[in-house]
Amino acid sequence: MMGPVLAACLLIILSTAWISQANEALCKKDGGVCSCNNNKNSVDCSSKRLTAIPSNIPTDTENLKLGRNKLSSLSAKAFHSLSSLTYLSLFNNKLKSLPEGVFDQLVNLTDLRLYQNQLTSLPSGIFDKLTKLTDLRLSENKLQSLPHGVFDKLTELKTLYLFNNQLKSVPEGAFNSLEKLALLQLQSNPWDCSCKDILYLRDWIDDNKDKVTGAQDAACGDQQSKAVLEITEKDAASDCVSPNTTTAIPIGTMTPASVIYDDIHEIKVPQENFQKFLGYQEPDHLPTQPQCLMSISGYLGLMMSLMLTSAAILYVIHFLKKA
Repeated sequence: MMGPVLAACLLIILSTAWISQANEALCKKDGGVCSCNNNKNSVDCSSKRLTAIPSNIPTDTENLKLGRNKLSSLSAKAFHSLSSLTYLSLFNNKLKSLPEGVFDQLVNLTDLRLYQNQLTSLPSGIFDKLTKLTDLRLSENKLQSLPHGVFDKLTELKTLYLFNNQLKSVPEGAFNSLEKLALLQLQSNPWDCSCKDILYLRDWIDDNKDKVTGAQDAACGDQQSKAVLEITEKDAASDCVSPNTTTAIPIGTMTPASVIYDDIHEIKVPQENFQKFLGYQEPDHLPTQPQCLMSISGYLGLMMSLMLTSAAILYVIHFLKKA
């Protein structure tokens, strides 16, 4: 009877090794893409020249660092299996936009860092599920406007960075729900102080001077010597122009063929099957060489573990038949 017991123990050991192998494919200390601290449920994939997010990040990860990479886009489901995250950094990448719902499963997130990207706008409701968020950093992007109500659900927010963008105004009531806000940075934006919309921002800053770092530094785009805080109703008498307003192209205007040709950078070749084999989520990007080596070694390791597990199962069946 000891044979089946030993075989069962072997099966458990191999199963554990199989799971460990899957994690090592991401976090192997020697030659792996990311570094992991299992005691703190932390995964550090920063500064790895990544063009895609690894798909095998452990689901119990709480701290995920993806800053200083080459991420230019995200899948809408990039973080849907990581509901335990409390900290997520994506700063210093090449993100130009965020897909709707990309953060919807991160209900425990408290710290989100998106600064130093190329974001020009934000989808409506992008932060609505992040009700525990306390720190949001959107500085050093190219944001031209903010959606109405974009911060309405962030009632726990304490820190908000919006400096160094292309904002000319904020929507009426943009900060009204942020009752716990302690620090807001607004400087280095071309605030349009001739537009009526600026009056909400002026009044909010006036009522919350202790929360705005360098309130006087939030200056008008065309009058750098004048702060938003000093604007009068007479100054802001003009109707506002939406940053999304476009100018109609005159009929008969032809675009030279050479310009059209120059705008065609490359033709994307579908890589879905290749990406699935490598274990990466982003179909628009090929992984870097270290990612390929990591994924292939992880794949071979998993296959070996599967073969050993199958052998252990057959061993158990053999002893059961003899018993």
